[in-house]
Amino acid sequence: MNLKVRIGFGLGAAASSDASRFLHIVDRGEQLGFDSLWMSERISATTPDPMIALAIAAGRTTKMKIGTSVIVLPGRNPVLLAKEMATLDVLSNGRFLPGVGLGAIDPVEQQAFGVERKQRGAMHDEALKVMRLCWKGEPFSFHGQFFHYDDVCVLPKPQQPTFDVWLGGIAESELRRVGRMGDGWMPSFCSPEDVAHGIDVITAVAAQENRSIDPEHYGVLVAYCDTELPPRITESIQRRRPGVDPHSVIPRRKDLGQLINEFISAGASKFIVVPLNASFDPDAELGQLAEQLLPLET
Repeated sequence: MNLKVRIGFGLGAAASSDASRFLHIVDRGEQLGFDSLWMSERISATTPDPMIALAIAAGRTTKMKIGTSVIVLPGRNPVLLAKEMATLDVLSNGRFLPGVGLGAIDPVEQQAFGVERKQRGAMHDEALKVMRLCWKGEPFSFHGQFFHYDDVCVLPKPQQPTFDVWLGGIAESELRRVGRMGDGWMPSFCSPEDVAHGIDVITAVAAQENRSIDPEHYGVLVAYCDTELPPRITESIQRRRPGVDPHSVIPRRKDLGQLINEFISAGASKFIVVPLNASFDPDAELGQLAEQLLPLET
């Protein structure tokens, strides 16, 4: 099966909130023909709020898709978030790609959402169920552990006929969640072998749940760095994946093409490349990425 390879770029958790710089990056990405722009969520970092930043990006572009990688569900009002996402999708003419998750493994970040660590997974799953009911555009009632609604109707509906939600994560529990609930998978800080294993697990779990995931909906967020790794990245990987050498899952820019081809062989076809050097020059860096990687699209 020939998969449609698409290359987008993300700004990561260290993105600047400088307005002129952000707007220039958005304009440059659209001009060069990148498939998509993705924004991360981190309360205690300089990165702008992803929904607000993507709304601004949508207003300056006509072709480039926009996505969250990821927005944190636990602690959110799922009805209001569903309304925001549907609105952004409608006003961008169907270009919004919702990516959701549990957020960073960081006590400071987690306390900002007011949810105990042991409740985050269950609240995430319940919130996603509520949001999917919202996107039908019909009155619904729901009574779960965390959320209770009677005869709620959320409009507008998303413009897309099917509003596919992408999930991240590489742990076995996260892979099983994708198989149970996800429409797409976008892990980070992983190897081609991790991706091949993850697709096998997700496919098997989805089959057990009498559902399937589009083969086009497997991707990878590929963070890269040509300088010394920022300590926050090293610490984050060590928390998420004890025993994994951060350098083994963070390539240099010159190696991105070869690595993405290896990910394609493993079954992935959608990619977000993220420069970890937050002060990169938008013209030079994005130009070189486009020259190196966009020819890989099929």
